[in-house]
Amino acid sequence: MERPPEFRLVLVGKTGAGKSSSGNTILGRDAFSAAVSHSSVTRQCCKLSGEVFGREVTIVDTPGLFDTSLPEPTVKREISKCINMSAPGPHAILLVIKVGPFTNEEQDAVRQVEEIFGEDAWRHTIILFTQDDQAEPDIDRQLREAGPELQSILKKVENRFHCLHNNHVDDRSQVLDLLEMVEKMVDANSGQCYSNYTYIEVVEMLAQRELELREFYEKKLKEKIKAVESKYEKMLMEAQQGQPDTKKRRQAEVQEVKRYYEDLKRDVRHVVEQTVKTDSIEDIHNFHMTLKLKFTS
Repeated sequence: MERPPEFRLVLVGKTGAGKSSSGNTILGRDAFSAAVSHSSVTRQCCKLSGEVFGREVTIVDTPGLFDTSLPEPTVKREISKCINMSAPGPHAILLVIKVGPFTNEEQDAVRQVEEIFGEDAWRHTIILFTQDDQAEPDIDRQLREAGPELQSILKKVENRFHCLHNNHVDDRSQVLDLLEMVEKMVDANSGQCYSNYTYIEVVEMLAQRELELREFYEKKLKEKIKAVESKYEKMLMEAQQGQPDTKKRRQAEVQEVKRYYEDLKRDVRHVVEQTVKTDSIEDIHNFHMTLKLKFTS
């Protein structure tokens, strides 16, 4: 069976389980810590990619989905963004659980995973046990002593689990083991990523939003070029000297306007993934401008 060109992985689990650290370990760099440093809000879904063992791996981290301190509208928006970022669907949902007692918070997070993605998502889920300190995680003991709640989850995922030592990022064999487990699961699912009606709708919505935003920027580009041309036409009519310099400035400014809007259009997919259906094109444009300011400041 032909391997997919990329793996899309979604990290889910309660706050503090080690989702961002696991994303860093898989990608082999301090990716998610660096990403959140650009934002004052560190509880937003975040999508990053990198080449790992010759395959493009895209990871969606979901810190806000299970944060009980966030208001419900914010959580719903983060859920929409998570679906957008992992469209047309994740190859694997990695349920991150810290080694130790299976707490009520973790049980609540597991219930939310099923509410968000649906019961069929368990066929595409792997439990990722994490531990950040120097002690070796006693997974065997945890599984032996697991209560009915954790045993039930293990049964749902057909006993697929992997332990990730996030304090040993340089141990790349553990990442290879995980990717091989993901590949085996994908093969068992006929090579398909997880999808449902919501994902099908989202794929169509994102395509439409991309088109609308590109057309919006094309219109803005034409308006801006017309304004620049008009400004310099007036300057040329009034100027008695320095016309060559004026013409050069006009040409340079028109080229810069074109470059600017081409740059905006390259980011269109990334931007629409972070919006929801109720956002207008003007809302999305304003959000795009905020992003540009944030990452250039």
